[in-house]
Amino acid sequence: MRAKSYMSFYKEAPSHDDVLLSFAKLDFNMLQKWYRKEVGINTKWWRESDFATKVPYARDRVVEVFTWPYAMNSEPKYSTARLMTTKVTACLSLLDDTYDIYGTVEELELLTEAIQRWDISYIASLPECFKVVFNAILEIWDEMESLTAENGDSSYVLQHLKQIFSKLARAYLVEEKWCHEGHIPTYDEYKVNGVQTSAFPVMLSVFIASVKEFATKEILDWFSNIPVILEATSLICRIINDLASHKFEQQREHVASAVECCMKQYGLSQEEAYEFINKDINYYWKNINEEYLKLIKDMPEPLLDLFVNLARISEFMYANFEDRYTNCQLLKDHILALLLDPIVV
Repeated sequence: MRAKSYMSFYKEAPSHDDVLLSFAKLDFNMLQKWYRKEVGINTKWWRESDFATKVPYARDRVVEVFTWPYAMNSEPKYSTARLMTTKVTACLSLLDDTYDIYGTVEELELLTEAIQRWDISYIASLPECFKVVFNAILEIWDEMESLTAENGDSSYVLQHLKQIFSKLARAYLVEEKWCHEGHIPTYDEYKVNGVQTSAFPVMLSVFIASVKEFATKEILDWFSNIPVILEATSLICRIINDLASHKFEQQREHVASAVECCMKQYGLSQEEAYEFINKDINYYWKNINEEYLKLIKDMPEPLLDLFVNLARISEFMYANFEDRYTNCQLLKDHILALLLDPIVV
């Protein structure tokens, strides 16, 4: 999303090459049309599904959601993976808001059970919005099954995706119960659950499953065991998100964030907790870099880049204690630059 800035810097360099710069601008404009087409496909799906009406309490962020899979890998050959990851992430937003601001504990226990068994009968008595969210997820699994059937063992891949998603639902329920009971877990307990509630294991699983050379049994088994690089990437997102949003969220009934949990466990002030958590973020970046260098010998570089890039986009999305995803006006100029404003050649 900063390509335009880099081109401006390059243009000011005395040694810049005008021909090379012109090709870079043309390339940017071609890719911009490509990304706009991807966003259009998922926007059409979102509108036709009528989520804004059927799930009125949820955030309507289908365009903003695209920034996450775009950041994971922007190469044209990963277009299908971006499309599927965008769609899943949009559904994750619906699910997150259902757990966070809509459902009661009793309702969410039934929803969680339905997701564990992938059986809609468990939520037959619940309001229609629960069924809309559940069916949207099932439809995505059908799409993933068709896609992965072309790539190899669809049954194994789908089983992996469902298991990862089930873990997320259980983690959301844990948070809701903490909130309902007024329980503040320890910072360590919060982070164990937070690996899942970051939603990164699901997002990464879908991207990986959508790419034939990534979706091998060996890679999926490695991923299922929550390797260090996945844990570190997920926790960077979870705790930096909390730094940006905890003040707003504590104004309403909401689960304790990483900030409150850290303050409780270590007896810290809010400012001291901020400092502690920022040190943790640096520690997890160190883990990502170390693991990347170890794993690059045996795994595809584009696969490992997914983890690094998700951590990077998290730092951008929640920089300066601002939640650019929820407060989408803060993301508007970046979206315009990426999708709508071409570069004059």
